[in-house]
Amino acid sequence: MYNSIRLTGLAAAFADGLGVERPKFAEPPIPALANLIGKVDRIFLYNPDGLGLWHLQKYTEWFAPLQARIQLALPLIGVMPTVTPVNFASIYTGAPPKVHGIQTYERPVIKIDTIFDAVIRAGKKCAIVTNVHVCSMSEIFREREMDYFTFGSEEYANTSKSDLLKLANEKAMQLIGEDKYDLLCVYNGNYDSVSHATWPESEESLAAMRDNITAFAEFAAATEKHWAKHRTLIGFAPDHGHHRDEITGRGTHGTDLEEDINIIHFYGIQP
Repeated sequence: MYNSIRLTGLAAAFADGLGVERPKFAEPPIPALANLIGKVDRIFLYNPDGLGLWHLQKYTEWFAPLQARIQLALPLIGVMPTVTPVNFASIYTGAPPKVHGIQTYERPVIKIDTIFDAVIRAGKKCAIVTNVHVCSMSEIFREREMDYFTFGSEEYANTSKSDLLKLANEKAMQLIGEDKYDLLCVYNGNYDSVSHATWPESEESLAAMRDNITAFAEFAAATEKHWAKHRTLIGFAPDHGHHRDEITGRGTHGTDLEEDINIIHFYGIQP
């Protein structure tokens, strides 16, 4: 069974909450999310790669630290193909793939209006932090007057993936403490990477999933502390799920299988 709420309704809800113009091609906001948000002056979005609805359904108790921080669990259906650049493009433009232009696994800079453009036009500040130097979140939203913090370039050639993840999340914590961004997005690609190398429920993959849950809980505690003077939306917002390939035995995605296309987001308001 497919979820019925389209992730293309996220961007307009974010824009309305911040009191900025909706991205020009954004679909109407999701009512439940819009009702939760009301008006905010900060948005923090955590983007773990590759976590689907089935992860919550099967490992519900592991999500307790996350669920304690939120008021809305929002089951969503992704767009096809269920690959990272296509779905993050739809999340942040509010538009389907045929409109935003990314319809396969490629990373061109998006030329249509995004939530980042809308926030910048309103005189507000945005930043993206990624644990990978070249990835969808670090590339498709380039060429905008905002800040990008990526880890994994040549200067980090001898740095392990786990240390790159740590460095990215430490930078995100620093930015939260500085309290100067109206929209701050943090991408962690560790689960997706490990699942592709092993399989979705390998010991390593499940550890990465738990790391994502822990990271979000820690970020939420930090925004609650350092952004106490603001009304803030926090969100745990993955792009797609994963399934196990019958031939290779490894994690994969890109299909309309429920494991790939059904995702769940979590949103909370602080204070």
